[in-house]
Amino acid sequence: MNYEKLYAGRIGGERFGKDDTIYKFEKIKIAKREAMRLRPDMELLDFGVGEPDQLSPASIREALKVEVDRPENRGYADNGVAQYKEAAAAHMKTFYGVDLDPATEINHCIGAKPALAMLPLCFINPGDVTIQTVPGYPVLATHTKYLGGEVYDAPLEKENGFFPDLDAIPADVVSRAKLFYVNYPNNPTGAAATPEFFDKLIAFASKNNIIVVQDAPYAALVYGGDRLSILSRPGGKEVALEIHSMSKAYNMTGWRLGFVAGSASLVKAFASVKDNIDSGQFIAIQKASCEAMTDTGFVNSLRDRYQRRLEKMVEALRTAGFDAQMPGGTFYLYVPAPVGAGGMQFKSAEDASQYLIRQFSVSTVPWDNVGAFLRFSATFESRGEEDDSRVLDELKSRLKAASLKFSKEES
Repeated sequence: MNYEKLYAGRIGGERFGKDDTIYKFEKIKIAKREAMRLRPDMELLDFGVGEPDQLSPASIREALKVEVDRPENRGYADNGVAQYKEAAAAHMKTFYGVDLDPATEINHCIGAKPALAMLPLCFINPGDVTIQTVPGYPVLATHTKYLGGEVYDAPLEKENGFFPDLDAIPADVVSRAKLFYVNYPNNPTGAAATPEFFDKLIAFASKNNIIVVQDAPYAALVYGGDRLSILSRPGGKEVALEIHSMSKAYNMTGWRLGFVAGSASLVKAFASVKDNIDSGQFIAIQKASCEAMTDTGFVNSLRDRYQRRLEKMVEALRTAGFDAQMPGGTFYLYVPAPVGAGGMQFKSAEDASQYLIRQFSVSTVPWDNVGAFLRFSATFESRGEEDDSRVLDELKSRLKAASLKFSKEES
């Protein structure tokens, strides 16, 4: 059978499976395997991991053990159980001061990623535009393209605080745009939104009849400021859908649970599409999650742990010459990449990342979309808080040995 003529153009058509391009995350995996093969006695210091390194709260795990045995939880969840929606509404009130109707303004999702994939189905027709910030998470944009839509990349420049320049977006793009994807606190830059930025974005969206999709998995992990939801700002609920996830604030990455919140009309559109795609997350997981959703104590302790780690990481990176500063949120440090080491020069952040993995068993994630940057994550493996210092001292030692250069003059 000639499968080549059957593959959809959106995944490559007849070229599907023949592209031998190796993408950066696969290159990282290959380099890590090679480093471990060549230096089996050297610990791999993995600062590239983008998921929590600890278990979810004990209260959630214990609740799941109970809920999984209840016969009433065995069936389809469809668009979510009322108990989870009510817990999500309480979470929004407790953490962000937002009042939402759990019955109409919240709908659960099987993690943020599927929600982002579904939203273009609600709004995008061929020729419509999604504006997305870059660097960033590409799922909404990918599915926009699948539907025949177009994507405009709004760069996140360091000089602009890693916020998009709304005034620089061309008028013809704005006139055709339906969705504007933002993500604050931001992965990978660590920038946290300000009330002023959200207010400006809301005004922009309202003026131009655009829906803001605010991807907020890191919203509870904010340093040096207040937690902020776009829905808490004047007019926010009228123009924005906000996606929250249990993954980062509750160490529940593999549990796949989150929720979409906003105006009843927009949430209904999402629920209508979702109802034709999945049958909901396992009810026992939804009910177990309710145990901790208003527990500020756990989330605050987790945030404080990441803050301690990030502060130590900043010190370690600065010692090696990096321009490292505490982020506004997330558990990432986003730093300009070195331009060389010793007598060699790097053409990109990816070159620098590969050098650190292959030569010094230090793994990071490179970003070359808007300048050359490396992302270091505070979710590295250790045996506890005391062991954090050992790991970071080792990082400091290896980075010093790497003789990194940060300007062409040095190289």
